[in-house]
Amino acid sequence: MSIPNVPAAPAVPQLVDASGTGSEWLARYSDSLMGVFGTPQRVLVRGESCTVWDADGKPYLDLLGGIAVNALGHAHPSVVSAVTAQLNTLGHISNFFTSPPQIALAEKLLELAQAPAGSKVFFTNSGTEAIEAAFKLARRNSTGERTRILAMDHAFHGRTMGALALTAKPAYREPFEPLPSGVAHVPYGDVEALRAAVDGTVAAVFIEPIQGEAGVQVPPAGYLQAAREITRDAGALLVFDEVQTGIGRTGTWFASEGVLPDAMTVAKGLGSGFPIGGLITFGPEVSGLLAPGQHGTTFGGNPIATAAGLATLTEIGSGNLLAGVNTTGEYLRTGVAKVPGVSSVRGRGLLIGIDLEQEIAPAAVAAALDAGFIINATGPATLRLAPPLILTTDQAQSFIDALPAILQAAAATTIGQP
Repeated sequence: MSIPNVPAAPAVPQLVDASGTGSEWLARYSDSLMGVFGTPQRVLVRGESCTVWDADGKPYLDLLGGIAVNALGHAHPSVVSAVTAQLNTLGHISNFFTSPPQIALAEKLLELAQAPAGSKVFFTNSGTEAIEAAFKLARRNSTGERTRILAMDHAFHGRTMGALALTAKPAYREPFEPLPSGVAHVPYGDVEALRAAVDGTVAAVFIEPIQGEAGVQVPPAGYLQAAREITRDAGALLVFDEVQTGIGRTGTWFASEGVLPDAMTVAKGLGSGFPIGGLITFGPEVSGLLAPGQHGTTFGGNPIATAAGLATLTEIGSGNLLAGVNTTGEYLRTGVAKVPGVSSVRGRGLLIGIDLEQEIAPAAVAAALDAGFIINATGPATLRLAPPLILTTDQAQSFIDALPAILQAAAATTIGQP
């Protein structure tokens, strides 16, 4: 989509004085924000490409990308330009109306998803909201005895009530029970377990093509295709949660590429940091399950968010970026696998799970920060990497070179080993 020429915005005063040390900002944080995230690890003040800086001026190579969100890194010129131009033109409208960016982004997503005629998009503000829309879609497929919904063991689909019913982790679920009923969990990646569980009482099956929060668990080859056949035979909807794996993260536009579901959720990387998500429904029958007035959103699909999405998809689709995701991902996995203390490495593209020989992952995250790298622990012995898709092999090598000392420092902190 072409962006109209608009006059340059006048200079505006800086609304927040970002001066002050990290410790000073953290003290203010604890006085003013809820503690649901715990104490922030650092106070970040700016970013460029794959690097961010904290309030004390220290740089970090961002190997987490806002948890698979910052597909194009930080302050990417194409996204900044698109959002600025759109905000100067039209910032928000109610959903009594539509806008060219909203329509163009929906068309582009349907094209990339290889969706058949009659497919549709519903825009949200986040991945969790996209899952909530998919949950309601599944309820609309409930008729007679067809009332059950299946999700996978170790699944993570979000923390609002419907999404939480699909999420498997007891620590997330138990404080908020009773959750929406009718949801059961089956082993991930097990075709026969899925086949045994899906019958005429099942309205929908939710699957992450790769389980990110569970430590980047990749299912066996053929599993997604088998799930498609099983659900189709039983008359159940198949919903792929591509919130973390989609938008080029795994080296293809979607991790489920080649298998057509009934619905698919996207978010995270779609807006390069701008809050946006979406539910894609495949074919006219599924797309007609939610009738006018049965779902809605105030901010979903607003012109700024959809302009950010268009800029992101355009940039990822240009040049050889997806090929680079595969090349850099393979380079990173191969190098990390050779580091002493690493027991296994898995993943696709730039979504990578690293299993350690010792349960030192949280300490390794802290040691990596001290060394200037942002990574994540998904368990006591598992690290996750989800860097910007523009990461270079030189940047990957800098982490590979630093990892032995990071793990050694983590072991010394956790179990007192030298």
